[in-house]
Amino acid sequence: MAQQETDEQVNDGFVVDTEDCEARELAYRERGTARPITVVGNPVLHKECKDVTEFDDKLAALIDDMFASQKAAEGVGLAANQIGVDLKVFVYDCPDDEGVRHTGVVVNPVLQELPAERRILDDSNEGCLSVPTAYASLARPDYAEVHGQDAQGNPIKVRGTGYFARCLQHETDHLYGYLYIDRLSKRDRKDALKQMAEGTPRYETVPND
Repeated sequence: MAQQETDEQVNDGFVVDTEDCEARELAYRERGTARPITVVGNPVLHKECKDVTEFDDKLAALIDDMFASQKAAEGVGLAANQIGVDLKVFVYDCPDDEGVRHTGVVVNPVLQELPAERRILDDSNEGCLSVPTAYASLARPDYAEVHGQDAQGNPIKVRGTGYFARCLQHETDHLYGYLYIDRLSKRDRKDALKQMAEGTPRYETVPND
């Protein structure tokens, strides 16, 4: 999280990502340059990304570009491989079901296993910038917890409920080589790909050769 206060560690170590969201998001993307979005079929989306080991200016610049790219595509979350970069980083600017805005970045994220009593499933519709114009119902837990690092390499924990929980799960999936359509039935996956084929994305994408 480039220029953010070194992630205020409160609430049992969970990062505060709800303060100054507009100013922080604007600062990231004003420094960054929007890049085109990779789409399903691009090899970088279908394999586990590399761990980040260098927490330097190059990583900070990537994060800036990711925020710029996310905004240009009108997304609420973006993984590095969605702009063709093989590294475990995702950014987000996403509301939860109460309308509270969450903005931040997670490096080397690991999704935590939930105890059975926390696995309350929500089968809302889900979409993806890398599967443009397609949507499908997908059951996911309505609470998620991700552990990882910030842009300086400090350990952080992020948690979310509802729509934001879905975002955290979706973006972590990306970095391990999974698209949301990989979790659908064959029939629903086929339908999503048909929606994509028939639609026209509203943002620039990288054509698959």
